[in-house]
Amino acid sequence: MSVWLPSAPCTPGACVEPAAPAAAVPRAVLRLVAVTVLVLAGIVLSPLGGRIPAEWVRWWCRSIVRAIGVRVRFTGTTAPAGGLLLVANHVSWLDIPLLAAVRPARMLAKTEIRGWPVAGALAARGGAVFIERDRLRALPDTVARIAHAMRQGAAVVAFPEGSTWCGRAHGRFHRAVFQAALDAGVPVQPVRLRYHQDGEGAASTAAAFVGEDTLLASLWRVARARGLVAEVDVRPVIPPGAQPDRRSLARAAQPVASEAAWTHVVLLEPQAAPRQGMTRAR
Repeated sequence: MSVWLPSAPCTPGACVEPAAPAAAVPRAVLRLVAVTVLVLAGIVLSPLGGRIPAEWVRWWCRSIVRAIGVRVRFTGTTAPAGGLLLVANHVSWLDIPLLAAVRPARMLAKTEIRGWPVAGALAARGGAVFIERDRLRALPDTVARIAHAMRQGAAVVAFPEGSTWCGRAHGRFHRAVFQAALDAGVPVQPVRLRYHQDGEGAASTAAAFVGEDTLLASLWRVARARGLVAEVDVRPVIPPGAQPDRRSLARAAQPVASEAAWTHVVLLEPQAAPRQGMTRAR
């Protein structure tokens, strides 16, 4: 099996619990319409590419998350400029706009996404680096392409678990993508993502997009969820040379599994970006 193609045990039937309380159907439909309009606007503007200000991209990404009824809480630090590998645990399709709100970046994505309606076109126009996950022989070329993009000053987003998890369980970070950061001599920025329903301490599975789940089913589940909150913890940068090899770099970037790290967070305005040196509330 390819290092790009690990599997997670999470499935909709075994892991995903119905979101309760649920938003009314008309409200959920309006949320989906708003998201569709924002995504289509992004596709129309995507040919402009790098001419679109980064802050506009961040605002657009936050707006997508807010439009479907999810509140966002950022903690931590600011992603630096220049070449960067941005890595996070993987729970949902929501992870993608949330990380782009941290810093606009090229996405490392499986080739199957090219065929997705709307999202495939948006990913391609956004400069996604597509990988053939079932071809081990393609690994060196893929690592070289990622390293080249980062040497040119781009940020690249990767989900080193290689598969989505339900949010109450997690996988380990696989090493392959970290070799690109070592080859390019760029820092690594770990991010931890967590979803819960307002007023509840436990992680919510409402946002999960796992197993044989369809994108439409996941969209509807998120749109129906009430009080869903996404917490985005931007961890300190791991500078080039801080770790001797990709194994230790992957281990250093792996988010802490303990729920205790999420006991206290700072709530920001939906349009506010993370600030340098921000710390959790005491």
